[in-house]
Amino acid sequence: MSKLKVEDLAKIKEKTRRMTVIREGAGKAKITVHMGTCGIASGARDIMSAILDEMKKKNVKDVIVATSGCAGLCSHEPMVTVEVKGTPPVKYVDLTDEKIREIFNRHVLRGKIVTAYAFALGSERMG
Repeated sequence: MSKLKVEDLAKIKEKTRRMTVIREGAGKAKITVHMGTCGIASGARDIMSAILDEMKKKNVKDVIVATSGCAGLCSHEPMVTVEVKGTPPVKYVDLTDEKIREIFNRHVLRGKIVTAYAFALGSERMG
């Protein structure tokens, strides 16, 4: 195993900070990338990378990024659920790098739902 460099420690610190933010529930919005086997096979890792890239480019620190398993809509993967505080969640499907970047910039940052890629509005949770 090679020695850790200062840059490596900084990366570990940032990753840990992001995970703490996720656990504490802070943030103005939450993006859940559905990463069941079907999602991963359809490109969910690329979707996650694009989201993290947009956050880094725009220095966004108040958006929570999480993962979940299969959402039950395998034929529409890759997909994400976007939850902006004070509004119902939106499930976006059949995503590409370009689509998720547009969703991030329009919906997550500016609160405007991208209806062209939206599959469902609201939550499937009971209660």
